[in-house]
Amino acid sequence: MSNKNIIVGLDIGSNTIRIAIGKVDANNGLQLIGIVDNAANGIYKGVVSNIDDAVLSISQCIEKAERLTGVSIKEAIVGISGSYIVSQSSKGVVAVARTNGEIQEDDVERAVEASKMVSSIPNYDILHVLPRIFSVDSQTGVRNPVGMTGLRLEVETEVIQAVSVHVKNLTKCIYRAGLQITDLVFSPLAVAESILSEKQKGLGVALVNIGSVTTSLIVLEDGNIIHIASLGIGSEHITCDIAIGLRVSIDIAERIKLEYGTCALKDVSKKDEISLLEISGDDEKINRKYICEIIEARVEEILQKIDAQLKSVERSGALPAGIIFVGGGSKMSGLIELAKKRLRLPVKLGTWSNSPASQSNQDPFSDLSAVAAIGLVYWGEMLSKQSGNVSSSVGDKLKEWFKSFKV
Repeated sequence: MSNKNIIVGLDIGSNTIRIAIGKVDANNGLQLIGIVDNAANGIYKGVVSNIDDAVLSISQCIEKAERLTGVSIKEAIVGISGSYIVSQSSKGVVAVARTNGEIQEDDVERAVEASKMVSSIPNYDILHVLPRIFSVDSQTGVRNPVGMTGLRLEVETEVIQAVSVHVKNLTKCIYRAGLQITDLVFSPLAVAESILSEKQKGLGVALVNIGSVTTSLIVLEDGNIIHIASLGIGSEHITCDIAIGLRVSIDIAERIKLEYGTCALKDVSKKDEISLLEISGDDEKINRKYICEIIEARVEEILQKIDAQLKSVERSGALPAGIIFVGGGSKMSGLIELAKKRLRLPVKLGTWSNSPASQSNQDPFSDLSAVAAIGLVYWGEMLSKQSGNVSSSVGDKLKEWFKSFKV
């Protein structure tokens, strides 16, 4: 298969590496042609812990994707997330360059660049500079200042930055696996762009991705990011709790969680029992309600941490579009009902507002574990349509930065 019009998304997770491959067809529609995953050995919480193991894991995932699709994969949109990524507000102010006072795109770019200088953190590298709103002289609330007349242009931005050494190590692994990086993206941002509607982002919404060892949160309002956070807790912690509580192995605990687990205690009778005979071979019966109490306690903790983040930006119980859950951990039975009760907001599972078509016999969009990889494919299509804007110019500078430590 030709590589023409192929878009590849590579999501580096804590436990799993996923690659999604999309193709832009003759009608400029996006079609998903394959998605694969591989164990993320050598990576913990999005950070490289062993370069050789990480390179091997990425290489194996690339090989799987190439065998599945027949596409030779040479470059990808790469998604990253984790506690080493931070976000903060910034401002940039510039004088309008032209004597007639007319604002052009280069004035906007200079203002955005100025905001980068203000918010730059030592030993961090900038991933995204996202303009929120502009001011032209005394006029505030300007969405697009190009073509307007004024002497002073000011922009409020959200700057997303990552610890330099972590990004460098991860990027080194990707290059050693034989893959070029076309863009480096904060994964929750790509997911938000493809999962959330413009109406939701305008009203106020939080997108929560429950991964294996971390939970990411991104809050948007008036179409702008107002808060991001990475919580050091995920669905794997539930598995570990079950393993300790029942004194079983991690593998058995995972099966018990998936097959019998729920955080809706009201649906479980005290008399319900499960047999471990088919799971572990042990002729032992366990009270199902006890298992569900373990699960509910950890899910409650996750929800409390989410609410604490919302309180930090004064949005607890105050997001009209509510909470959208994605990620493998969001498939836990009873999560939606418990979250509605604890967070006092509308809650639902994520659905694709801009999903590409799929040529697979199975619907990959029903798997909420794959949203990040598929979202990166959508991100690549979006950038190709919006080439020449501020965000793409920032991406071009990142590409030059990548080359400085290519190995």
